[in-house]
Amino acid sequence: MATQTATFSDAMSRAPMRAFQWVTFAVCMLVLVADGIDAQLLGIVAPYVIEEFAVDRGTFGWAMSAALVGFGLGSWGGGWLGDTIGRRWSLAIAAVVFSLATIAASQSEDVWHMAGWRLVGGLGFGSAYANAIALASEWLPDRWRSVAVTTLSVGTPAGGFVVAAIAPMLIDSYGWRGSFVVLGAATLLVVVLIVAVLRDSPSFLLARGKPEAAARVARKVLAEDVNLIPEHHGSSPGQAKPVGVLHSSNARLNIGIGVTFTAAALVAYAVLSWTTTLLTGQGFDFADAAHALSVAGITSVIASIAAGVLVRWLGSRIVLLGISASLFATLLWLGFVVETMPDAPDAGTRALVVALVGLAAALFSAAIASLYAIMTHAYPPSCRSAGIGFGIFMGRVGAVAATGLGGWLLELGGGSVIPFFAVLVVGALLISTAAFVVDRHVPPARRATAAVPARA
Repeated sequence: MATQTATFSDAMSRAPMRAFQWVTFAVCMLVLVADGIDAQLLGIVAPYVIEEFAVDRGTFGWAMSAALVGFGLGSWGGGWLGDTIGRRWSLAIAAVVFSLATIAASQSEDVWHMAGWRLVGGLGFGSAYANAIALASEWLPDRWRSVAVTTLSVGTPAGGFVVAAIAPMLIDSYGWRGSFVVLGAATLLVVVLIVAVLRDSPSFLLARGKPEAAARVARKVLAEDVNLIPEHHGSSPGQAKPVGVLHSSNARLNIGIGVTFTAAALVAYAVLSWTTTLLTGQGFDFADAAHALSVAGITSVIASIAAGVLVRWLGSRIVLLGISASLFATLLWLGFVVETMPDAPDAGTRALVVALVGLAAALFSAAIASLYAIMTHAYPPSCRSAGIGFGIFMGRVGAVAATGLGGWLLELGGGSVIPFFAVLVVGALLISTAAFVVDRHVPPARRATAAVPARA
């Protein structure tokens, strides 16, 4: 029987899932959970650190925001590294960087030392995120990829839930400094798994001109011999020359992803960072305002995973259009309710506000998760990590803008929330940019199935 010729993605689409693919997904998820634990540890123990450093919360904010800046820089730089030396070793390096930075932060004597180490840790956090998603996505067939990638996108928030649960016990036993050491050292154990278990995908190896290595590692998931050819994204089939993320063939993809990711992150961080301040200023007590955010956390996780299913069924274009329109309507409704409610809102009004905050969180989280599905589908293997890193970097631009401008917009209103929500509804509309601009969307399942021969 003649040897088949196909890309690795097409060959996977005809084969059943293998244990190696599930293990790869699990290790990448574990890396992102560890990423979330280390990234969000400082926020959990902040009251103890502030008390020891004897600083006000405003000054301590420099240490809190340093990791956010590092995350944005690390996602793009680490993505480029992943496309250069491979996702596996880049992921291992990223985990070593943020684990050692977490351990080193335990020795900080003031805010500025802490901010420096958190900036370094942020470089690792961002690089790990971009490379873990890229690596896992390349080992999964199309029928699983969207759901798996959107599930991976909640790994870091899940790490926040874990550290929130175990931090009290660790602080009681080791203090805040010892907690940094324990959790940073635990991450080093994850590095061992990365090196021992993970492998760069055949798609990446082919894009880097290594067909022998690609054929060898492909045997982990393919039962039959296949003459593997490079993936083609807007180029001729079998084209071996790798392209970078800023290549002209990616222009529409970059514009659509950049605008949409910035807009989605702006809405997300404005809601998550300023809801408590906004609601307490409009008559909510702190407990009710905090409850709104806890509901938002739950709906975000559920919606992120659900987005992968919807993208797979309906295609990413129609999902983004639906999310943009729904978020626009939700934010208009929420802004109207908050603007017009009395100084002492009744229980029904408070419940409605909490529900609308939860719905908004579900929608902007679904938008961000959908963007990860698009990026893993659309960027060629030769620049997939850098492409994901670029999207994350643009998201951090939106996050910094929301964090910095949110308070100013609330002050500008002089008691009114109209300026604040006016910017958010514009952001909701801009989420639709990718639907119109991106030229390589995830197709609906029916169309994708028609394009690929029956799977084994």
